[in-house]
Amino acid sequence: MMPDYSSLLLSPREIDDKVAALAEQISRDYKDRDLVLIGVLKGAFIFLADLSRKLTIPATIDFVWCSSYGGGDTSTENVLRISGIRTDISGKDVLIVEDILDTGITIRDLLAYLWSFRPSSIGVCVFIDKHERRRTDVTADYAGHFVEKGFLVGYGLDYAEQYRHLPAVYEMARS
Repeated sequence: MMPDYSSLLLSPREIDDKVAALAEQISRDYKDRDLVLIGVLKGAFIFLADLSRKLTIPATIDFVWCSSYGGGDTSTENVLRISGIRTDISGKDVLIVEDILDTGITIRDLLAYLWSFRPSSIGVCVFIDKHERRRTDVTADYAGHFVEKGFLVGYGLDYAEQYRHLPAVYEMARS
């Protein structure tokens, strides 16, 4: 069953344009550096795939699997790290790639975890930067789109593990 959408937030074309702009900026900023992209599963896999194909610089890709939402639409505020990285990031420049920065709890936990491996730097790239429920002072170095509030699905964003496959981003109507 499809969710009840209240509105289309970003079309596939708008998404593509935003990802291209992010890739261009990241390629400039990390030129001649040893970049490792760390995708946060499950939500970031679509965004990371599109972003990495648009980069004009080489990058190593790894994943970390975290969850703070479980099967619902609100954060449990406890981050469960299901699997960690396998790439040696010591002395390298790391860019966390996430679908959405919402409460900031997952990113805050990931930053602490990744700094323990002594990279040269860690940046944060999110497709959606949403401020409605922010609980930390975490900020994104790169953000594709800013929203103040709403529950979003599509382009990797899910509700109870559904709707990630949608090619656009929608605000889901609350019943």
